[in-house]
Amino acid sequence: MNNKAHSLLWNIRQLSTSLPRSRVLRIYPLGFGRPEVVHSQWNPRNGLLTGFDEGLQPSVRYLFQGISKSVDGCTQTKGISRAAVFKRDRVLCPRRFSSDSEHSLVSDGTSDRDLMKVNFHPTSSADVLTRKTRPTPVNHKKLAQECNSLSDVLDTFSKAPTFPGSSYFLAMWTIAKRVSEDKRRFEIQLMFSHPAFSLLCEQLMREAKIMHYDHLLFSLNAIMKLGVPQNTLMVQTLLRTIQERINECDERCLSILSAVLETLEPCMNVNALRAGLRILVDQQVWKIEHIFTLQTVMKCIGKDTPFALKKKLEMKALKELDRFSVLNTQHMFEVLAAMDHRSVVLLNECSKAVIDNIHGCPFKVLIGILQSCRDLRYQNEDLFKSIADYVATTFEIWKLKQVIFFLMLFENLGFRPPELMDKLMEKVVEDPGSLNMKNIVSILHVCSSLNHIHRGQNREFLEAMASALTVRLHHISSENLLSVVYSFCLMNYFPLALINQLTKKTIISELLTSGDTEKNIHKLHVLNTCLKLDGNAHYKTVHIPLPPLPQSPSHPSDRVAEVLSNLWEGEGYFSRNVQLPHNYHIDFEIRMDNNRTQVFPFSDVDAPSAPNMQRVAVLCVPKSVYCLNSSHPRGLLAMKIRHLNAMGFSVILIHNWKLRKLRMEDAVAYVKTKIYSDETLPTTDTTV
Repeated sequence: MNNKAHSLLWNIRQLSTSLPRSRVLRIYPLGFGRPEVVHSQWNPRNGLLTGFDEGLQPSVRYLFQGISKSVDGCTQTKGISRAAVFKRDRVLCPRRFSSDSEHSLVSDGTSDRDLMKVNFHPTSSADVLTRKTRPTPVNHKKLAQECNSLSDVLDTFSKAPTFPGSSYFLAMWTIAKRVSEDKRRFEIQLMFSHPAFSLLCEQLMREAKIMHYDHLLFSLNAIMKLGVPQNTLMVQTLLRTIQERINECDERCLSILSAVLETLEPCMNVNALRAGLRILVDQQVWKIEHIFTLQTVMKCIGKDTPFALKKKLEMKALKELDRFSVLNTQHMFEVLAAMDHRSVVLLNECSKAVIDNIHGCPFKVLIGILQSCRDLRYQNEDLFKSIADYVATTFEIWKLKQVIFFLMLFENLGFRPPELMDKLMEKVVEDPGSLNMKNIVSILHVCSSLNHIHRGQNREFLEAMASALTVRLHHISSENLLSVVYSFCLMNYFPLALINQLTKKTIISELLTSGDTEKNIHKLHVLNTCLKLDGNAHYKTVHIPLPPLPQSPSHPSDRVAEVLSNLWEGEGYFSRNVQLPHNYHIDFEIRMDNNRTQVFPFSDVDAPSAPNMQRVAVLCVPKSVYCLNSSHPRGLLAMKIRHLNAMGFSVILIHNWKLRKLRMEDAVAYVKTKIYSDETLPTTDTTV
């Protein structure tokens, strides 16, 4: 019996010295983890690791597993639970326990005889609570109700610091959200200067490894929202701790972590955490149950995520498509844009849902959808038309700047909504004084780029815009003045006062030496060309001295050249890459009679002087020069056609995207039909 008691005593002494000092909680002044308070009923959550086994030597583990006989009449079962000996409350210390002299099973001066009298029965929680006072963790919701400012929260903390410190940050962010922006900035300044703020930060850093994982994430989110700089020690400590404990992340924490990462700037810890999140998502993607969590994760993982993971998330979203709410389908556009993944199938399905529920859709959501379509290069005419028709139908409820914002996005997408643009132009004619300079520049840019002309009030619209600009003539910046005159030139309208102001030497000099000079030079060359070819006799004498434009490389279509050679059995009937005055060039030139029934070879030197001869310019154009899914030319192409007509050319447009799909026989038939038909290009939309 003495040998067994001696062995037990040796094991207990090993236990008292085996725990490393780093695991002893020495944060007594802040009011939590005090060694004299014994807590029970610790219930580990979500598989949190206690770190207990790491500090135990084999002999200590044997102590808890090898006791099987009764001591002083108290029978112990084999394999005593560690929780029966060392218990901690999950709120106060969910990850660690402290070893102190008051908690040691046997004091340093215990003899073998005294050891025989030790009872190893577990102490009930009721007995403990009768002897010790258990502190109540602070609740951030209650704290936010009791305090009226961020300083009040810090005052409460300074009087009686309580675990967990995350509740104080959550309470401060709750209070900050319900005040105005100006007051919030003032309160945050007071928060940083409060003497207790640094103490709260220190407490939170000490608690980082022991608080629950979701509390840790909520704390980081609140801290970032309160404006604490990301490069501070506290934020970086939290990031590192979150990274180390990422295996504790469940679906709820996954959603919180994804939302927090969206607000953070790239740095070493953020990049490492994002990489860990991707690994975690790759492992758990099929276990995600909530659509909101799935979309939050997809939005967070970033554009540089491996394609395989993007595809896996896309398949998960398609699998859950039947469970999507209206808000989920609307939000999916921004989610895919955030991860830079163009899933046409998913976008098509979500577009149908958006079209069916378009009425009542708020401005922010509609703008987000259009911006995402632009970023993803996704073009859905039915979706765009549905949004444009809805805005046109409810035109009166929208602010003018909102309508202009819609039109600017439509212009980026290459979509022309005629009804909506007509309503806006009518509004401008009725009340041109309601426009500011930014509105005028945007409206003119959209109308000129999409080559839109109001059938009944186009002249009135242009005059109203010119009048509104003339009033502000001496307050317009040089670049804005150039932009509006450039737009007017595309629409074949030349306001005298604006052009005279723009052609002043001081304005030209400023445009050639400041800002985006390359873009300014291009616009000024267009102005010169329009004044020469479209303007009246007065404007033809105006010339702006400009540096030459860089020679743009021309790539006439080899496919079209091959088709033309097969059509006429040789290359003598057309000329390639013809350079024209005013910086214009055409892909091919052919010479035909006025009825467009006969083609003349270029070897006939007298052909150009023949009375029934016309020069034909063949332009190989991409799809982007037209408005979306239409034959309506955009502004630059319309201007080029107008100017080629002024130089004596008839114009034939060959669609590259159609020709590439055809076999040679079909391609020859397609080009032959284009050349020999009496079809004329629409001119009503290219000139006023």
